[in-house]
Amino acid sequence: MNPTIAMITFRSMLGRRRALLLFVLPGLLLLLSLVLRLTDTNDMEVDTNVLQTFALGAVLPLLALIAGTGVIGPEIDDGQIMYILTKPVPRRTVVLTKLAVAIVLVTLFAAVPTLLAGLILGAPAGLTPAFTVGVLVGGVAYAAVFVALGVLSRNAVTIGLLYALVWESLFGNFAPGAKKASIVQWALSVTHSLTDASTVHPAVSLPTAVTMLVVVTLAATVLATVRLRSLTVASAE
Repeated sequence: MNPTIAMITFRSMLGRRRALLLFVLPGLLLLLSLVLRLTDTNDMEVDTNVLQTFALGAVLPLLALIAGTGVIGPEIDDGQIMYILTKPVPRRTVVLTKLAVAIVLVTLFAAVPTLLAGLILGAPAGLTPAFTVGVLVGGVAYAAVFVALGVLSRNAVTIGLLYALVWESLFGNFAPGAKKASIVQWALSVTHSLTDASTVHPAVSLPTAVTMLVVVTLAATVLATVRLRSLTVASAE
C-alpha cells in the first residue's frame, strides 16, 4: 500500500459531490432504525428485514459501487491516472491501495452504520454483530469487484447499478440459481453462521460462501492489476 496514493484518493473521494451519497445512504438507514425504535414497531423479524434488506441488500452494494468505482474510475476517465502510472510504483500496489481505500470507506459508511442501526433497533440474538460482520465481508468482495469494473470500463457506474439492482435485487430474490451467485447471499451466509436467529435464511452454505467471497475478491484484484498494466502500455504507444 502506498500512503501518498491513499491520501490523495481519500481527499479526492471525500471532496466530490458523489461523496454526499456516502453520508445520505447510511443516514437513511439510521433514521429508519430510529423511527422503528421510537414507534415500538420493531421485533426480531422487522429488525432482520431492516438489516438484511436495507443495510446488506441496498446500502452496502450502492456504497461499495460509489467507493469502488470512485477511487479509480474518474482518474482513468480524465487521464490523471497516468501521473501515478509514470511513477516507479508497481501496478499491484496502485490497485491494492485503491482497494484498501474503498474497503475503508465501505467499513465507515456501511459496516459501522449497520452496527449502529442494530444497536438503535435493539436487535436480539446477536443479529447486530452478525450483520455487521456480514456487511464487512460482503463489502470487501463488492469493493474488489467495483474497483476492477472501474478499471475495465468507462461505464462502470451504469454496469454496477445494473448488477446491484437487476442481478442482486431482482434475480437474486426470485431466481434460485441467481441467489447462489450473489455477494449478498454469500455475506448473508456468514451472518447466519454468527447468529442463532431463526429469521436469517441464506441460500448457500457457509463453505461455499466463504470460498466464493475469497475467489471473487482475488480474481477481481488480479483482473484490475492486469488491466492497469495494459493501460500503461497503451499510453506509451
